[in-house]
Amino acid sequence: MQRVPSRILRFGAPMAVGMALSLGAGSASASDHLDTPTVIEDPSADIADLFAWMSPDGQRLNLAMTVVAHRFSDQLQYVFHVSSGKRFGETTADLSIQCRFDAANTAECWAGDVDHVRGDASRVAGIEGRQKRFRVFAGLRDDPFFNNVKGTRAALDVAKAALQGGAPVDAARCPRFDAATTRSILEQWRQTQGGPGKNFLAGWSSSALVVSIDRDAVGKAGPYLAVWAGIYKSNPDARKGTSARPKLGAPVDRIGRPLTGNALIGPLEPDDVSDRRKEEYNRAAPADWAGFAPDLQRTLGLYDGLDGTCGNQWLANAGGEPAQRYQRLAKLLADDRLWINSRATVCKQYLSVELAELSTPGKPGTDCGGRTPLEDSNDVFRSLLALGATSGIDDGVKEDDHVHSLSDFPFLAAP
Repeated sequence: MQRVPSRILRFGAPMAVGMALSLGAGSASASDHLDTPTVIEDPSADIADLFAWMSPDGQRLNLAMTVVAHRFSDQLQYVFHVSSGKRFGETTADLSIQCRFDAANTAECWAGDVDHVRGDASRVAGIEGRQKRFRVFAGLRDDPFFNNVKGTRAALDVAKAALQGGAPVDAARCPRFDAATTRSILEQWRQTQGGPGKNFLAGWSSSALVVSIDRDAVGKAGPYLAVWAGIYKSNPDARKGTSARPKLGAPVDRIGRPLTGNALIGPLEPDDVSDRRKEEYNRAAPADWAGFAPDLQRTLGLYDGLDGTCGNQWLANAGGEPAQRYQRLAKLLADDRLWINSRATVCKQYLSVELAELSTPGKPGTDCGGRTPLEDSNDVFRSLLALGATSGIDDGVKEDDHVHSLSDFPFLAAP
């Protein structure tokens, strides 16, 4: 799968560079943008996207990880991590679904100690575990991510020109664009070269690892589920014909929410510094994730000014000290997991669990949250960061060019 080289997206002026990278105009293949050289050099180790949602009957958790390469590597392990708890933000039980592939691309997957499967998972029906607790598909599918890359680039060019022309930036690193600049940014964003917004990713395909697993297998500690995915090097001692669940090797890449890690880590730094910090981010254990909140906080102000107003970002402390304005959101994003309310069966709103729990603590909403392959998570994320609302920033592309399903396994459309 081809990529738009990140070098063509760098603007030159430090603040403009940060703006460009923060808004995710980088990789054309997925929402996990501008990854590190280590990951880009091996497409089979490069996570493109992660999706997680509840089945319509509420009995299964559905998971999909897409990988940039068109084939899974026999030198890597591909893992979904699912934690559960009684309330949002607190999990006390963990289950990992880890898969490996041999040279013939035969899949072998473990759902913790709950179930195990081995075989050709490339058929549309996938393969079912011995205990019938989970089903696995692994093969080429259409990539569900959609994005008006050219419109985004045009919008950022407007921001670049304004910043290079002397647009002020406040103490929290929020640019204060005038009304004309803001209007032009938003107009360019929803167009493609002066016409309607077009999905630059139409027709893109990727390797997809898809799992549907019983809810009670992953929700032992409570109805709230937190999901992230990782790719790890294979443990050499675990590939000698045994079916025992292997230990994970060194981490290579990870993803939770889209447009977070690679888009918000180190965009204002020189390439070597930024790449080093992103490598550290990709390989960090969950216990160390909170340490990246300051990195995120330094970048969030760049989004906040896109509507011409600083301080109206989601969770922003508009009246407080500039150093604390984006602290709360940075802390939330540093815990980079997709949150799901497994008691809900309607899944239409990205970040709905976080939105409900942070506005009315202890009163969950009716949407399961997570992230489905049908949602326009780009616009939701950008709108929250610029406007403090779930809509308002529009790149002119509302759906993928293929039709995906929330109920029919393997969910993602054929390429």
